[in-house]
Amino acid sequence: MTDTFGIVTDPQPDPTPDESTAGSTQTRSTARPAALFAPAGRLARAGWRWFTAFRRTRPFWGGLWCILAGLELMWAMSFSIGLALTGGWSYAAGYVMGGGLVLFGVTTWLAPQYKALCGLVAFLIALGAFPTANLGGYLLGSVLGIIGSSMIWAWGEKKPKRTSGRARRRRRDVEE
Repeated sequence: MTDTFGIVTDPQPDPTPDESTAGSTQTRSTARPAALFAPAGRLARAGWRWFTAFRRTRPFWGGLWCILAGLELMWAMSFSIGLALTGGWSYAAGYVMGGGLVLFGVTTWLAPQYKALCGLVAFLIALGAFPTANLGGYLLGSVLGIIGSSMIWAWGEKKPKRTSGRARRRRRDVEE
């Protein structure tokens, strides 16, 4: 028996009836622990399959490194936004360069067909951050940006996984 939430329950008679419930058929339900986590396990497996497919079809790791480089650059240049807007280029460079790296990292995730453009521009931004934004976020931001943009530039789509021999034979038999 399942309740409204899909939890499997076993109706069992109440072992200690009292006078107020004498003559009624009151039951006690106990939920099976495995049934409680089954939908969550299926959801987690489906989410992991989606994430794996997402990762395989775009330059995921290069984009991640570029995003981390941009966040590190913005953190290293952590001036107040008022000072960054009124202080000139030397104060705003970390936000501009870091924001550019984050932008191109996210763009490679959402539109992998622009990988060459995003990789090249992110590489130039990471190199430009070295002299403009506290040695490129104390070198870490520039190095992460260079590695990430190189990974974006070099990325190539994975070939689809081959189907098993049985599936190919079955498909060939259906076509004939």
